[in-house]
Amino acid sequence: MPRLLAKLAITTLLVLLAARTPAADVTVAVAANFTAPMKLIVADFERNTAHKVTLAFGSSGQFYAQIRHGAPFEMLLSADDDVPRKLEREGLAVPGTRFTYAVGRLALWSRDPQLIDVNGDVLRSGRFERLAIANPKLAPYGRAATEVIERMKLTESLATRIVQGTNISQAFKFVASGNAALGFVAVSQVVEDGQLTGGSVWFVPTSLHAPIKQDAVLLAKARDNPAALALLDHLKGDRAKTIIRSFGYEI
Repeated sequence: MPRLLAKLAITTLLVLLAARTPAADVTVAVAANFTAPMKLIVADFERNTAHKVTLAFGSSGQFYAQIRHGAPFEMLLSADDDVPRKLEREGLAVPGTRFTYAVGRLALWSRDPQLIDVNGDVLRSGRFERLAIANPKLAPYGRAATEVIERMKLTESLATRIVQGTNISQAFKFVASGNAALGFVAVSQVVEDGQLTGGSVWFVPTSLHAPIKQDAVLLAKARDNPAALALLDHLKGDRAKTIIRSFGYEI
């Protein structure tokens, strides 16, 4: 009984402290591959706090350039661990706040349910005109795609078939619209609740590319922003992790 009363007292204290925390706004730059899970995470966060979140989606490389030039972002959820680390080194992020919120998975996907086999051999077949990837200079998923192509020794044979999107969302749209027959996308774009949402897919073995460690970091201008601090903490919690896993990410 004393232990139960202690737990209740702690819970009550946390609720009271949360109630005293003033409502605030936070603007977050989010890697395009994390669009769907982040929208769900923020909806849950806003239901349970008084804070409001504004989201911007794009490529990690573009966000890096924008943050360096004073863009009004207060938190970054990158598609890699390199950009947040560079922002830390340059004094643009709060030291000690960077952490890996997800490990991404790469997939070769087509809206045609018959096109892609389970081993990705379609890439050697020549039975398609265009292959979509994200720009490898800006997007970590694009870099991973080029690594896979190189490991499969297909760089020369696929060179004239590749079309690049600025980020992974644009690469996905090329395939979804039929402008490319297939493309390398994030697993999170084609899987929900552990199930393929449509088409055909090859889940690329992680041995074919470097790990896609996706790090979040608090940016310097949000050092004392209660909404930013609360959201960063929420991303580490079990509720957020459940959502993240449901889109095919690893934790």
